[in-house]
Amino acid sequence: MGIAIAVFLVFLILGMPVAFSIGLSGFTFFVVRDLPMSVLVQKSISTSQSFTMLAIPLFILAGNLMNSCGITKRLMKLANVCTGHMYGNLGQVSCVMSTLMGGVSGSAVADAAMETRILGPEMNRLGYAKGWSAAINGLSGLIVATIPPSMGLIIYGTVGEVSIGRLFLAGWVPGFLMCAFLMVACSLSARHFGYKPEHAKRASFKEIGKALIESIWALIFPFMLIALIRFGIMSPSESGAFAVAYALFVGVVVYRELNWETFMVTMKDSVKDVTVITIILAFSGIFGYGVVYDDLTTTIAGGLVAITSNPTALLVLVILFLLFCGMFMETTVIALILTPILLPVMQSVGVDPVVFGMIMMTCVTFGVMTPPVGTALYTTSDIMGCPVEETVKYGWPFYLAVLLVVVFMVLFPQAVLWLPNLVYGA
Repeated sequence: MGIAIAVFLVFLILGMPVAFSIGLSGFTFFVVRDLPMSVLVQKSISTSQSFTMLAIPLFILAGNLMNSCGITKRLMKLANVCTGHMYGNLGQVSCVMSTLMGGVSGSAVADAAMETRILGPEMNRLGYAKGWSAAINGLSGLIVATIPPSMGLIIYGTVGEVSIGRLFLAGWVPGFLMCAFLMVACSLSARHFGYKPEHAKRASFKEIGKALIESIWALIFPFMLIALIRFGIMSPSESGAFAVAYALFVGVVVYRELNWETFMVTMKDSVKDVTVITIILAFSGIFGYGVVYDDLTTTIAGGLVAITSNPTALLVLVILFLLFCGMFMETTVIALILTPILLPVMQSVGVDPVVFGMIMMTCVTFGVMTPPVGTALYTTSDIMGCPVEETVKYGWPFYLAVLLVVVFMVLFPQAVLWLPNLVYGA
């Protein structure tokens, strides 16, 4: 398996698309081990045909439909009404918007790009530094990693055989906590740079209530989703189909903003997104077979336990490893490859799989805003027209806020499990 990993890293460094890097490294493993190529084909097909994984393309389509049907702009209005009196209020809007968009987008990179395009011009008009704007829009997108229906949590739950319903519920505490920490960091940073509030006083309850009613169709969606899964009415995959139908209903019947032309554009965009993820899923099955075949899990577990048997110390080592991996690999790839390797190790020392899922997805998603391969970092910097170095320089308070959430989950795992245990039982 070592040769396959080396091949993967070489191709990744050379700039080959991640999906093909995984596929070729898996192919190399089969050639070196002289295994039947029929197994290679079977593994790639079986991974992409998983019924649970069907939730991913369905939620991608649902998220794109919700963005096209007017839900996004109503959530933006609600966020602006709630935070207009705060320092750096458009940065605060970005934090609240990402929390609200968690149930719509499911993708940290998509959320960061969307918010930068919408808020960026107005941030420039108010005199915000471009690097500051790119940083807060990008890092607030990390909230989407835990707020359901997070794509990463679906992959982690499927690969690790962890209840997706429990993961969805567990995501609320770290998600809201990250929003709060980022808003505090945003306020302190904005005061330092002199980014004054846009409104002199808080919005009235009447204004907030009006914006809340306009956004109600988006706000009730995540709760409906969890209720349907919790009470066994729908599986995660079936709830994805429900999400698509819900988005179509809201766009066509309620808001009446989704026309045929917009629908076709949305479908084309969704096909592109789904194609990329499906190829990665298929090729990761080959790589995963190599991990099992060489019993890499046991080897790594033994190596980590040899360093320390203390659960907290071991978890810190794994977190550092995940943060490092996130700097070079995509979130989806890390979740697919490392979940079957690291989860058994964590469970063997008593770390709850749901808590580890929250920590893992937060850490690996953190990588979308770190150089050298951070997709959200480059995307937000490019949209704002500033160097990546400037975004990183202005973003250090927001990086710290996200890491504090990880520390909180390590020290207080029962807080993460509070909602899942309340709904599902301990």
